[in-house]
Amino acid sequence: MTDDELDVYRVLRIDPQAEDFVLEAAYRALARHFHPDGVTPDATRMAEINRAYDQVRTAERRKRYDRLHRIRPMGPGLEAPIAPTGEPWAARMSAPATQRPERSEPGVATIDFGRYAGWTLKDLARHDPDYLRWLSRHSSGVRFRNQIMALLPPEPVAARR
Repeated sequence: MTDDELDVYRVLRIDPQAEDFVLEAAYRALARHFHPDGVTPDATRMAEINRAYDQVRTAERRKRYDRLHRIRPMGPGLEAPIAPTGEPWAARMSAPATQRPERSEPGVATIDFGRYAGWTLKDLARHDPDYLRWLSRHSSGVRFRNQIMALLPPEPVAARR
């Protein structure tokens, strides 16, 4: 693996936004574990850890790495959602506003933020009802709560003992 292919944050198992002291602590913990004298010796893994840490070990090097590699978000749900039309939303949202298909239905709200920006609540109810349930409980979705509840079936009540 070349340095250009190396994702130092994945190798060091930290979030790209982590503080510098977290980065150093992660390096030291991994080194204690994989060093030839460590708990689980693995020379190949240790070399990869050393290469990764070398690229971000100072604030200056870390800024350069981040600038060159453009930090990518981590975590679940990062794929671009596919619109009901079958077209990725990123492609639709990058088109000029005059070219975006209008999906306005009277009385159905459209999400104007996040990964589902541009989706109607009705489309989301079919595509990702769990997200809508979460949104109805989240502060950013309070304004949509009544419409969401009308679109989704009620959640089953857990049996009490």
